[in-house]
Amino acid sequence: MKNKMANAFSKARGLMVNKSGDQMTGWLIVVLIVVVVGAVFMTLYQGSITQIWNSIVTKITSLLG
Repeated sequence: MKNKMANAFSKARGLMVNKSGDQMTGWLIVVLIVVVVGAVFMTLYQGSITQIWNSIVTKITSLLG
C-alpha cells in the first residue's frame, strides 16, 4: 500500500515536471483539487461567512447614514 502511494505521488510529480502534454493534465488535476477543497470549505463555513458579510454590510450602511 505504501509503495503504491509512493508510486502515485512519483507519477503525479512527473506529470507536473514533464514538458509534454501530460503537464496540462497535471495542472488540471491541481486545479480540480483546489476547486473541490474550496467547495468543501464554502459548504462547511457558509453560515460564518454569511454572518461576517452581513455584519460588514450593516456596519458600512450605518456609517453612511
